[in-house]
Amino acid sequence: MPATDIAITGLGAISAAGNNLQETRQSFAAGLRNGGPVELFETSLEYPAFEVKNLPFETPNSMRSLNLAFCSLQQAIEEAKLDAGFGDLRVGICLGTTVASQLNDTDFYREYKTTGSAPMGSVDRYLNSNLAYAISKFLKIRARLCTTIVNACSSGTDAIGTGLSWLRNNYCDLVIAGGADELNRVPYDGFGALSVVSKDLCAPFDANRSGLNLGEGAGIIIFERSSTALDRGIKPSLFINGYGLAADAYHLTAPRPDGSGLEQALSFALAQAQIQPKDVSFINAHGTATKDNDLVEGKALGRVFGSEIKFLSTKGFTGHTLGAAGGLEAVFTCMGLKDGWVPASPGFTTRDPEIGIAPVSQKTKISGRYAVSTSLAFGGNNSALVISRS
Repeated sequence: MPATDIAITGLGAISAAGNNLQETRQSFAAGLRNGGPVELFETSLEYPAFEVKNLPFETPNSMRSLNLAFCSLQQAIEEAKLDAGFGDLRVGICLGTTVASQLNDTDFYREYKTTGSAPMGSVDRYLNSNLAYAISKFLKIRARLCTTIVNACSSGTDAIGTGLSWLRNNYCDLVIAGGADELNRVPYDGFGALSVVSKDLCAPFDANRSGLNLGEGAGIIIFERSSTALDRGIKPSLFINGYGLAADAYHLTAPRPDGSGLEQALSFALAQAQIQPKDVSFINAHGTATKDNDLVEGKALGRVFGSEIKFLSTKGFTGHTLGAAGGLEAVFTCMGLKDGWVPASPGFTTRDPEIGIAPVSQKTKISGRYAVSTSLAFGGNNSALVISRS
């Protein structure tokens, strides 16, 4: 299948970096980091987080994760010129999440445990907020395929990769994919218990990094066959070329020290895209700012792409948004290719000699055609996307 056969026609993003792509660009260009104390829920912990302020779209009796997804979706639909509907197109919907799958009903659990009963509104909200199914209802379409993926921190990337497979196998004409997750007490406390959260704003790949910050948001991509886009009067300029997935199953929470799983995922993605490592202009790395992740990922990227590869972690702008991370970072990768620049990797000041390579430390022009976005998840899951511009 030609590298330009699967076209990206719509992008949407909401995070602490901005409620839309333009606000996000402004934050990136200014190096603006909107992390701070948690306001969404009460907590005695003092870890900064990256919250979405003034959420512009809220449907009644819906999970916050779903409202974040709707915000991102509307942006992508507008850019893809699908405001009037999808007509006869066979649509697939695939969204990744983690928190929205099970972690945001603590009030219900607390009341039930304390009193032996609790109002069922929380359960109804959960059952009606399956991301992919809820989006199909919101759009008033019957999706050809409709799946929500819960694969820890690679969920958004894996959702896009699944949608790519649907198109390549002619199951659909157009796919809506990405990820959405809200900031919530359970992962906030849980990551704190793992001792991987920083009390300062995170510093991905920095020698003095001390842990991650959590965040929230949603990133959605609409992609379709180039021929479908052209038939709708759209001349595409961005494309999805390859996806790789490799689960090394090394440890429940720690990455495999030799990085072989990530290398395998990258190999699969590059092979599917029919390109070589030298063809890649930059990488939007997973880059959580934990000691282990950045060491393993950075060394693997250096082995595959060489010591001069340009890369960054946008988590310094958004925090780690868990199931939304892969969706947001795929959108940010598209932005970098489309705009011809990537921002300085936020939080980075000091090179770590043990990693051996360092992210970009200033706004950097991008002249190449291809870029890669990587995701590493609990359970040893490693995922990678290859995205290009015309």
